[in-house]
Order: sequence, then structure tokens, then C-alpha cells
Amino acid sequence: MRIEETDIAVVGAGGGGAVLALALAQKGIKTIVLEQAPGPPQGLRGEILQPNGQRVLDQLGLLNKLSADSTRTVRRFHFCRVGGERLCTVDYGDLPPPYNRAVVTLPNVAHHAILNAIQTEPSVALWYGTAFTGLLRAHGQVVGLTAKKGTDEITVKANVVVGADGVFSKVREALQIPADLHLYPQGYLIAIVETPKPITEVKYFVGKRTILGMFPAAGNQVYLFYMIAAGSYEDVKAQGLPALQQAWTAIDPASEGLFRALTDWKQTAFMPTGRVRTPTWVADGAVLIGDAAHAMNPHASQGRMQAMVDAMTLADLLPDCLEARDYSATRLKHFENTRRPQVTMLQKLADEQVVYWNTANPVIACLRDRVFRTLDGNARLRYRVLSTTAGLRQTPPFGAIDRLMAAGLLPDPSADKVTAGGIQ
Repeated sequence: MRIEETDIAVVGAGGGGAVLALALAQKGIKTIVLEQAPGPPQGLRGEILQPNGQRVLDQLGLLNKLSADSTRTVRRFHFCRVGGERLCTVDYGDLPPPYNRAVVTLPNVAHHAILNAIQTEPSVALWYGTAFTGLLRAHGQVVGLTAKKGTDEITVKANVVVGADGVFSKVREALQIPADLHLYPQGYLIAIVETPKPITEVKYFVGKRTILGMFPAAGNQVYLFYMIAAGSYEDVKAQGLPALQQAWTAIDPASEGLFRALTDWKQTAFMPTGRVRTPTWVADGAVLIGDAAHAMNPHASQGRMQAMVDAMTLADLLPDCLEARDYSATRLKHFENTRRPQVTMLQKLADEQVVYWNTANPVIACLRDRVFRTLDGNARLRYRVLSTTAGLRQTPPFGAIDRLMAAGLLPDPSADKVTAGGIQ
């Protein structure tokens, strides 16, 4: 039996766990990170850094180190009806600088930058191929964990254990924290293709149970996000590439040439979607962050970003806990109290968008399109939606009166009142 001691033990080196480890390392706090995967992630995934995620990377000293040939800065997002009609355009340039843009990266670029930075920090040990197996407890408090690497059994004594191990969190299960796990009936087929000439703006199509997004990436590459039924990825593949290209062309005939650039299923992957709600994120000696605590639908465009913000918030609290030698749930609850309001708001907003954006009901679809058109001409409401998506807003974008205005049922006398730093 191998025994290790550390200040903080983090289970999971994903978006939240890796950021937490690096932030703690930069404060000189001894940390061990367990990751069951054999190495850094290599699979296809779409990556958009919203402004709050950019701010986190900037605080870690990494934003300007992302190579120019792996990122694409995007300002304008065009929301359109299936067939091509533009409904609304959102411009990230309306946000206050310096993070007044979205940044699209090639797969795993930001994550690899964080992991590479961790490897240079002497106070952090990152163990790949290591599976969490249980918690250590003393006098009712978590005091460490057990793990397995190959045939080696490991005991890690730690002041705080952080569960950053995703939707199906084993740490959450070991803490006996109940979770309301909802798997959505739709997921996303993701593809990356290369085009003859680069596109510079996002196009996002909505229709009857139809969503297709096109996001420019580095060079001449483009991400495609296509909503399909959960569990149907293999069926879609069985129908062949021409059938998929034909379906996409029916959504946006002007991009037929782009769709033909998909020539191999290896250019694709499937992303399932789920939501996690838990009654608490903390216990004596333990904390949950990211998807382990609060996974959300990607309509919010904030899942990974919220895990990163979790990590930075917790990294600010843990040094005080270590200094006071207080790792109680009461002390750790300050983290949850700080983060839960925004997370809850984003989860609810994402679920509302699922109802309106994924709908097959023509009445709901008509209302959705009407709201988009209203936003296109209403700078105040449009800014509220944008700042929420960007992760810069803590409260819901719309109150009851705002909803009536967005639906076009009431006039908005303040429709053009937006300041550089916020909303009138």
C-alpha cells in the first residue's frame, strides 16, 4: 500500500480540476490530481472560450500563450431560420473590453495548455491512469481518499478532497450526495471540416426540432454542431455521409460546398447532454465542482466555463481554510454560496432554451422566432442575453416585463439604452 500526503486532492483533471490544480500551484499549495484517463484528452470536441473563460485563462497567465494557429476570434453570431432567413445578430464587440469577443479553439487546445502548465509546477503531482476508489474518513470528516493505478493501491491523506470528476461523479456518490441527473433526449453530432476559404462569423440555424451551428475555427476550419436524438449517432452514420450532407443543405443551401468537405466519419463525434442538480456541493473535508455539482445543457454555452470559474473561486477560499485549519462544510459553504446563484440561473435559462429552440410545436417556434426578431432591434435586451451567455451576468436576463417586451407584446421605451459597462 502506497501512502501519500498533500494539502488538496483533486479527482479529475478536466476543465475544473485542471484549472483548480494550476491556480493552487500558483499559490504554492501542495496538490495531487488523479485522472483515470491514460493521458491528456485527444478526442474531437468543439471549444468556445466565452469571455469569463478567457478571463480565467488570463488570470492564469495562459490566454496570450494560446498559439494563433489554433484559435479564431469571433465577434458576430447570426441566428437564422432553417432555409437561411436571418432572425438576429449578436455582436460580442458590444461587451466591455478586453474580453469583447468569443474565442474558438481547435480541440483541447486550452485544456492542453493548462495541463502543460501544471506539469511545470513543483507543488502539483498529476497522476494519469489513476482511478478513485473511495474516501477516507475520521470522526465524520473526509481526510483523504483511496485510489488504484494499475495493480497499485494508493492512499492519499488530504485536508480537502475535491470531486471534479464529471456528471457521473464517483466522489459525489461516495459522499452520498443525491443528484437529480437528467439526460436530455437530444445530443449533438460534432464535425470539423476544412473549407477553401475561411469564414469569420458564426451562423446558427433553428427550425422544427432542428439546430445546426457553424463556427469558424483556426485556418480554414469550421466546426459543425448538429442536433440529433440521443442514441442515434450510429443510425445517422449508417445512413451515410450523403444523407447527412443533404439534411444540412436543406437547412442552409448556401453552405452546400462547405458540407461536402465532410468526407469521413472520423471527422465527427457525438456529444451527449445532461443536467445535474444537487442539494449541496460541500461536506466536511470535501467539495464538488463543475459537472459533478451542476452540469447544464450546452444551450447555456457555459458548462466548461462555469467549471473554470468554480475552480478559481475555490482556489481563493482554500488558502484561508488551510491557514485556519478549518475544512468544515460550514467554511467550504462560502464557495457554494458564491457560485450557486449564477449556476442555478444558467441551468434554468438553458432548460428554457431547450423548450423553445428544440421545439416541434409551430406556436412555440413562432414565438421563438418573434423573440429573436425583437432582440435584433432591441439593444438593451440583446445585451442582456449576450452578457449572460458571456458569463458576465449573475441574474436572469429577463424579468416578467422584459419577457413581454421580448415577445413583442409590450413596447420597450429603453430599447436603445445600453452603456459600455452594462445595461440601463
